Amino acid sequence: MLYRESGQYKTSYTDDQAIFPLKQDRWLMAIALVIAFVVIPLTSSEYMLEAVIIPFLIFALAAIGLNLLAGYCGQISLGTGGFMAVGGYTAYKLTTSLPDMNMIIVFLLSGVAAAFVGIMFGIPSLRIKGFYLAVATLAAQFFLQWLFNKVEWFYNYNPSGTITAPPREMFGFVVTGPHATAEARYMITLVVVAVLALVAKNLTRGHIGRSWMAIRDMDIAAEIIGIRPLHAKLSAFAISSFYCGVAGSLFVFTWLGSVETEAFNINLSFQVLFMVIIGGLGSILGSFIGAAFITAVPILLTNAPQFFGFNLPIDLQKHFEVMIFGVLIIFFVIVEPHGLARLWQITKEKLRLWPFPY
Repeated sequence: MLYRESGQYKTSYTDDQAIFPLKQDRWLMAIALVIAFVVIPLTSSEYMLEAVIIPFLIFALAAIGLNLLAGYCGQISLGTGGFMAVGGYTAYKLTTSLPDMNMIIVFLLSGVAAAFVGIMFGIPSLRIKGFYLAVATLAAQFFLQWLFNKVEWFYNYNPSGTITAPPREMFGFVVTGPHATAEARYMITLVVVAVLALVAKNLTRGHIGRSWMAIRDMDIAAEIIGIRPLHAKLSAFAISSFYCGVAGSLFVFTWLGSVETEAFNINLSFQVLFMVIIGGLGSILGSFIGAAFITAVPILLTNAPQFFGFNLPIDLQKHFEVMIFGVLIIFFVIVEPHGLARLWQITKEKLRLWPFPY
């Protein structure tokens, strides 16, 4: 009943192919945007913004990037952390070398740098796939992490080996650096993620996304009908790495502020992969759901035992966290390969026919 389409007539192909063809979806999205842009900045505490909401947005952007590659194009990648490192270090070099450059341009250029690196490491996908491609991208992860750790030029010869986001302003507000407020960093992150999520959604609905899905479903048949694997696979690697690069720059500049190379290790790549698997392969919404789930579970594991009067050691909490993630991944791979996004889709389909039998 809540999602009944009765009376919602489409009079043009444009209306029929809209991103949100149902009024209910448009209302929900409008409410979500109002909450994100108005309610959260006015009501959330600094801890809530810095510890939960900002990392959720950044991880959602990285998950979208990986989902474009793995979920829509079917190319497995374990190098997400390395591509995020490219974005983070590129943004650091740009801000320290060109201090007057606008931060939005810095974020976009960091994504472009990651896109070029992604194309280079995506070339093996033209010959190999599956497990062998995963190993190739895993090599990219280790190589990039080693490169940024050993070449001192990338961190401006800092003896500690860390990179620190310098203070920068936009529209009269400090948005990066130690003096930037949590609200300012949240707003710049939200704007970047919202715009890029909309772009990703439209990419998957156009000819580029359709060529990716054709390659994913059966690459030989896709080539027979005229889709070029070279263009489709490398474009997927480029755009996916672009999103991961922008997420990496936000990771450094709007969340942590100061990081070492170890922050972009293989654990980060697996964490983003878990978001995509749990949220749903081939779904932009699933990337947000997976990021929210992975971000919220550690916080719940930390606070839930205290709520019931138990004080678990930190190491035991981490062990429970890994065990829960492992069980959930096995569950979703076996029971629902399309993740939580598919469960939401099934729920909407049932609501359309309720109270009649399904």
